[in-house]
Amino acid sequence: MLYPFVFQPIFKDRIWGGRELERLYAKPIPVSTPIGESWEISDRPGDASVITNGPLAGKDLRWLMENHAAEILGGARPAAAGRFPLLCKILDAREKLSLQVHPPAGKAAELKGEPKTEMWYIADAAPGASLYVGLKAGVTRAEFETKIADGTVADCFHRIPVSAGDTMFLPSGRVHAIGDGLVIFEIQQNSDTTYRVFDWNRLGLDGQPRELHIAQSLASIDFADFAPGLVATPFVTQAGLGKRALVTDPLFNVEAWQLSAGSKGDLKPKKLQIIAVTTGAVEIKSGASSVHLTAGQFALIPASLAHAEIIAPAPAALLRVEAN
Repeated sequence: MLYPFVFQPIFKDRIWGGRELERLYAKPIPVSTPIGESWEISDRPGDASVITNGPLAGKDLRWLMENHAAEILGGARPAAAGRFPLLCKILDAREKLSLQVHPPAGKAAELKGEPKTEMWYIADAAPGASLYVGLKAGVTRAEFETKIADGTVADCFHRIPVSAGDTMFLPSGRVHAIGDGLVIFEIQQNSDTTYRVFDWNRLGLDGQPRELHIAQSLASIDFADFAPGLVATPFVTQAGLGKRALVTDPLFNVEAWQLSAGSKGDLKPKKLQIIAVTTGAVEIKSGASSVHLTAGQFALIPASLAHAEIIAPAPAALLRVEAN
């Protein structure tokens, strides 16, 4: 019988990374290089998350999908090659990321990439932090291409100030970049295809300019996507549990939960879910199994579990993700 799974993070060095994951979440990141990403739940080639709790500790998510896919997924659809459908990360952006886009589903195969729809939940933000998302109203493809050539394409991007608790949804084809001074929980399709439009004329960790993908980017960008806004839905609170719908999409749904001390919340039965704690700590109980999560930790709830509940000994906040 399966149970709620916790995994070992996979750390990724990035030129724009830092040490906030250590400061905020006590993650044991390497000291020799800037860490920009912690892959919390991954079934990518060469990067399968390893289970750290319970009788299956030491097995990885690739093994789970090869041996227990129906129990894990329930009615959720796997990614290509039978892989787990989602990739969950925490990002630490001390510098701006490249201006970039991910290919939409209708063009990804032609471009030899994978579509990637994602969402960003702002967990921590420096004063004045912002996102670059979508195009400024009225920007045309011709203007965009001209500004790529003269190095001013950032002027075409819609810039949005953000603070902790804000959320942005990014369907494939939406141009974007994360600004500096942000820690972000990212929920995305199981994909790792990114086309860079502009990288601020900086060098990579190897001392060389990072590759740009101008032709692929221009083929992927939705040039009718002007000035998108942050998610604006409100919290609805009952019995000490506040819920806020963040994403409702054919690929995945996401809710933000706010729990007061001593409050509880039932998870959906027979549904593949992921819990990501953003502040505080919670217990996940399912039958005889119990998992303790603190801020910055994720748990995978297999669809085969008949019942699971979240208990908050003290005030806490989390994201509840369900794969479709």
